[in-house]
Amino acid sequence: MKHIIVFICCVIINITAYAQEQKPKDSTATKTETLDEILVTAVRVNATSPITHSNVDKETLAKRNLGQDIPVLLNYLPSVVTTSDAGAGVGYTGIRVRGVSAQSTNVTINGIPYNDAESLGTFWVNLGDIASSVESLQLQRGVGTSTNGSGAFGASINVLTDAVSNEASAEISNSFGSFNTRKHTAKFSTGLLNDHIEIAGRLSVINSDGYIDRASTELKSYFLQASYVDDNTLIKAITFGGHENTYQSWNGIEDLDKLRNDRTYNSAGLYTDEDGNDQFYDDEVDNYQQDHYQLHWNERFDNNWSTNLGLNYTKGSGYFEQYKEDESFDDYGLDNVTIGGETIETTDIIRRRWLDNDFYVVNANVNFKNDFVDAFFGGSFSTYDGDHFGEIIWSKYASNSEKGDHYYDGNGKKQDVSVFTKATYRLNSQWSLYGDLQLRFVDYKTTGIDSDRLPLNIDEQYSFFNPKAGVTYELNNNNNMYFSYARANREPNRDDFQNNPDVKPEQLNDFELGWRHEKQRFKFNANVYYMQYNEQLILTGGIDGVGNPIRTNSGESYRLGLEIESAIGISKSFSIQPNVTFSTNKNKSIYQSFDGELKDFGSTNISFSPDIVLGNAIVFQPNDLFQVSLLSKFVGEQYMGNTDAERSKLDSYFVNDLNITYEFKMKSIFKSIILSGIVNNIFNEKYVSNGYYYTYDDDWSDANAVTTIEGSGYYPQATTNFLVGATLKF
Repeated sequence: MKHIIVFICCVIINITAYAQEQKPKDSTATKTETLDEILVTAVRVNATSPITHSNVDKETLAKRNLGQDIPVLLNYLPSVVTTSDAGAGVGYTGIRVRGVSAQSTNVTINGIPYNDAESLGTFWVNLGDIASSVESLQLQRGVGTSTNGSGAFGASINVLTDAVSNEASAEISNSFGSFNTRKHTAKFSTGLLNDHIEIAGRLSVINSDGYIDRASTELKSYFLQASYVDDNTLIKAITFGGHENTYQSWNGIEDLDKLRNDRTYNSAGLYTDEDGNDQFYDDEVDNYQQDHYQLHWNERFDNNWSTNLGLNYTKGSGYFEQYKEDESFDDYGLDNVTIGGETIETTDIIRRRWLDNDFYVVNANVNFKNDFVDAFFGGSFSTYDGDHFGEIIWSKYASNSEKGDHYYDGNGKKQDVSVFTKATYRLNSQWSLYGDLQLRFVDYKTTGIDSDRLPLNIDEQYSFFNPKAGVTYELNNNNNMYFSYARANREPNRDDFQNNPDVKPEQLNDFELGWRHEKQRFKFNANVYYMQYNEQLILTGGIDGVGNPIRTNSGESYRLGLEIESAIGISKSFSIQPNVTFSTNKNKSIYQSFDGELKDFGSTNISFSPDIVLGNAIVFQPNDLFQVSLLSKFVGEQYMGNTDAERSKLDSYFVNDLNITYEFKMKSIFKSIILSGIVNNIFNEKYVSNGYYYTYDDDWSDANAVTTIEGSGYYPQATTNFLVGATLKF
């Protein structure tokens, strides 16, 4: 490995040295980026790179940012499918890109990894209203470019938070809507003080009762940054975070009749009182606080050289609380209770399962750029230390437990080191080459016992080499074509090891072939992708006791698709923006226990991977102040499992939203007043965007037979609902 690192260093030195020799005389006129953009240039790509991507700016987000989470705001991008546990886009939300789950989507904020180090998931609920502090984001589909943190395994989302503002400003936003949803946000910026220093911040509160019964959400969040800037230096100290209190709704609905007749039903918190009546526990909640502290130092030495150093500390702590009936004392390491000569072996309890973790990151990179080459050399180091423990806060029969006792304790430690070099070299006016080499080293250890009081002792080290290469050919000023190949490797997460101690890391070979066409009123992008997997960790369809999806290795599998997106200006005021993805997503051979035997199901569809995903926006904008958009999304049928069982199929759905914004320019008190509103699901579609599917072998009904029992659950989404808001800008 040391020899490979030396080789990478030599490559970047030779490329930059050669580029300096080729530097044109007028290089002082080389186009430069703003210092804010340098925060994310190492993990982003530009418009002509051979990487399939979509960019979203703050203005686009603001039009729909009335309280729903980031995944929902990205719903209309190509190949994207989103879902919400509570049904209304607030609280626990999820995103899949090309059928790839959130655990395989790399997310960075200002270049700092956001994925949880152990679960590999992203929990936007911990950062309520983060969209109000986003300057821009880029969604890369496929492996994409090398990034920090756990490797992208089908998609990556790179977020840049608010840029430094030259002028002082303030704004107050309030929105209200269905299901008692409301968002209140206050933002400010001092502008540049003495031409160098800016302080800016945001406070937000979001509350919603949710579409699903009791699926309430209470989110409090903040964002604060202090910046120093001059012509060549940017230093940013940023802190942001949030507290969430969310009533659980991860059980979904298992009864199809109830789904048809009582689709807001939520079984979470259900218990039976002493009179045999059904009751719901008031505090069946997830309660979690997450705080991020970042320090960034960008230095631009001249028009060619720049550096970026990023430091991060993230603190997370919280629990979810459950009322459990008739729990065995033995399952909690407690003694049976004897009362009046009768031995009692079970009790009702209220328990909390805790997470308490610390995450440290150091990122550094160097960028050289001129008219011929754009080259990066960088690296990232992170270390994670997370405690998992459970406590009983109440028990009908106390047994030998004491207040504050833990019935399980475990710890996970993970270190992640990566180095990369990547460069785009422009051969001539038509051809440019892209190369990207990354080495990544992962060390993951756990100790103690898990929530089932079983030993969980993981000690794994991984070394991954992830090469990428591509070429772009510019036919003319309006057309370019690209081809790229990328390899990605990714380690299993904590839950994967719990479900299968012999789980294997997964590998992906990604091939992308695209054509981009752009004229004044017509943009068109087409992309063919082939994603070839070895031991892909696919979703089985099942969920564990806390709603996390269960994954398993699938041997060989692939995703083959065609993505088309365009923007067509019918007139100066009227445009349409359609996108569509046609794909086939297959496991080459799936084995699963069925009726007591291991059965080969052959080639099957990969779970949660629809063959067609279509989006469209019809936009009427007669001027810069007024816009009306009809947003449409069609998602084809998909299987929740990997055996093509009819019981596991989710029906296709077609949903339409209507979004309106109008800005009043003011001459006194306010700079402007912006009114906005969105009606979601205007045609009242009763649809399900997510669910779970499981099987188990049952042998008690017939001593001579084993029968496989199938089960499924569904997460219904909200029928017609609305949000309206007003933003006052000072």
